[in-house]
Amino acid sequence: MGTHSLREDKVAREREDKALRQLTDRLVADYTDTHAEQDVHTAIGAARSRFDGHAIRDFVPILVERVARRSLDGEPEPGAGPTEAEQESSAPRTAGSGIADRLRSAAMDLLPPPWSGRNLIGPVAAAIVVVVVVALAFGTGGSHQSTTAATPSVTTLHGVIGSEKLAYFNDPKVVSELARHGLRVHVEPAGSRQIATSVDLNKFDFAFPSSTPAAEVILRERNITTRYTPFSSPMAIATFKPIVDLLTAAGVVRPGPVPTLDMQRYLDLVGTGTQWNQLPGNTTYPVPKNILVSTTDPRSSNSAAMYLAIASYVANDNTIVRGATAEDNAVQKVSKLFVGQGYSDNSSKGPFDEYLSGGMGPTPMVLIYEAQFVEASVAGRITPDMVLMYPSPTVLSRHTLVPLNTEGDRLGKLLSTDPELQQLAAEHGFRTGDPAQFASVATEYHAPVTPQVVDVVDTPSYDTLQHLLDGVARAYN
Repeated sequence: MGTHSLREDKVAREREDKALRQLTDRLVADYTDTHAEQDVHTAIGAARSRFDGHAIRDFVPILVERVARRSLDGEPEPGAGPTEAEQESSAPRTAGSGIADRLRSAAMDLLPPPWSGRNLIGPVAAAIVVVVVVALAFGTGGSHQSTTAATPSVTTLHGVIGSEKLAYFNDPKVVSELARHGLRVHVEPAGSRQIATSVDLNKFDFAFPSSTPAAEVILRERNITTRYTPFSSPMAIATFKPIVDLLTAAGVVRPGPVPTLDMQRYLDLVGTGTQWNQLPGNTTYPVPKNILVSTTDPRSSNSAAMYLAIASYVANDNTIVRGATAEDNAVQKVSKLFVGQGYSDNSSKGPFDEYLSGGMGPTPMVLIYEAQFVEASVAGRITPDMVLMYPSPTVLSRHTLVPLNTEGDRLGKLLSTDPELQQLAAEHGFRTGDPAQFASVATEYHAPVTPQVVDVVDTPSYDTLQHLLDGVARAYN
């Protein structure tokens, strides 16, 4: 395919995706009183999957909306065709002619209501009908197969997940791919530590916290050994160019294509209680408040626990914390990172949304998953003054799915092995087992990431991390 054709295909795909997002918003609004939002996403995904692989892109949103509305309204599928007895009693036909008649009828019935009653005898209408008939005919496998397509059984799963994965599971393309495998997945967001310690998991088929330590709790308490890590994301900091310039001048940030925050120098700065307006030459952000990275609540959220793992490593002379003495010393040094912030959200979505909408004033630096910044880049929400930097060192948050039954196990395998689901994970900013997937997305959407994060340290053991978190929790009081 030539460069021009590739460009045209990309534009067509973007146009289709935009139209599908608009129709999703429309259907969610229309059916909010009668259907859960996830059910609407599932209906759209299942409808969209019917047209996969067919060159009808310009008309897909129109047809998908019609099919999805029929599904949500509980209406029967159009163009079901005659029974076998009716076929046997009817007059002989040319092979395939009955199929064409029924498909043409089905295609016309799929046209949205605003077009019914209008004169469609023209090139556009003919093109729509012909292309749908061709697509549906290919979908039936040709004239030598039954015209009644077998509807795959759909299994509904319920899971509790870290909030940063909510957009992934609500993506119509993810819903469509799961529906193609016979799965409908309902998810509820919660802080990863909440998932591990306080959420009632008996009503779920899987738990999907954002790190291995949180998953370890579930594995241990429920005597489970199976786990899946379909993707991961290093911890990072979302900030702004004036803030990077200020901290670079203060010797806290190391400049480069992607800047890094020197955690040792940052801890020293926090230890002295330095405020922004005390930085020499600060005319861009001269506010009288402590220099702190905004995080979630470490008592409930995984991202703050990962930040604590980083800070405790640095505070412990760049060594993983082990033992009660090292734990107590680390807690004394790092508690200020959290208790000086005031209110903290329970999930990473809250502070990052504030960063995107509120600007530099309320949140000059926010701890996030790298995936959140990349996902926002794909969505076009990153402005030129927004900067991603990495703490040095950082930790890799391995999003770990724990199956609570056989159906949850089926989902874990699928998320880890299905090429389309892995590609979609990369489009939502996650690093998968194939580095090329993430690199391609980052390049296409100009996400300012480090291709390979090398300054990565391990988190402490689960028990040690829990002791550190308990110590910080006591410091709040």
